[in-house]
Amino acid sequence: MLALVAAAFLAGCANKESMGFAAADAAAGAPQGRFLAYEHQVTVALDVEALAGRLAEVQSACQTARFGECEVLEVAQHGGDHPSARLVVRNVPAGVGPMVGAASQGGRGGSRSTHAEDLAQAVADNAQAQDRLRREQARLEEFQSRRDLAVADMIALSQQLAQVEAQLQAAAQEAAQQQRRIQTQKLTLEFQPPDLQSGSGEIGQAVRDFVSILATGTAWTIRAVAFLIPLAVVVAVLVAVWRWRKRRRG
Repeated sequence: MLALVAAAFLAGCANKESMGFAAADAAAGAPQGRFLAYEHQVTVALDVEALAGRLAEVQSACQTARFGECEVLEVAQHGGDHPSARLVVRNVPAGVGPMVGAASQGGRGGSRSTHAEDLAQAVADNAQAQDRLRREQARLEEFQSRRDLAVADMIALSQQLAQVEAQLQAAAQEAAQQQRRIQTQKLTLEFQPPDLQSGSGEIGQAVRDFVSILATGTAWTIRAVAFLIPLAVVVAVLVAVWRWRKRRRG
């Protein structure tokens, strides 16, 4: 039984290296940008009275697929002294621009940033893992169909096969999530009053200055301590010698 399972494992490993090269070559030969997962962060400056209405309008546009297939991931609205609203969606690439335009209509100022993560290697690794697991699954099923297996061997094979099937299912789910990130784009819309944006910028700059000043002060303190340690040692030795000589004279 151990020999059968070991044979299946070694056979899978024998094909792993060649499959890895094939998957890597396929990813390298793909068109540039094919495996990029885009995320956009957009800040829109709106009057306080327009925040709730604009949030509801853009959320409805996503839910009704006004700018293409769209999914709402997060909705948040805050009142009080610092009102703001936040909407996170996942939209098809062609719908990101129009949705940003609808969200920014009548707005003043604002900012936008875009980040792209290359999933080429992750996709290739997942494809390689699925291929290896399918081969291992097929070999285990082939061993399981033998009529000369003992009951203990059948149980061991069933357990091994269940583990492989669970790993294969997890890899398939991961592949689906990767394709979802590649085929659609995540868009985060932050709605804030213009004065809140200015205040947030000043606070952020103050925090950055605090960290910089703290780091500089800490560095100078460490240098001062390092400079004073030898001096303290010399003073301690001189005091000890003086006390020793004083006791001898006494």
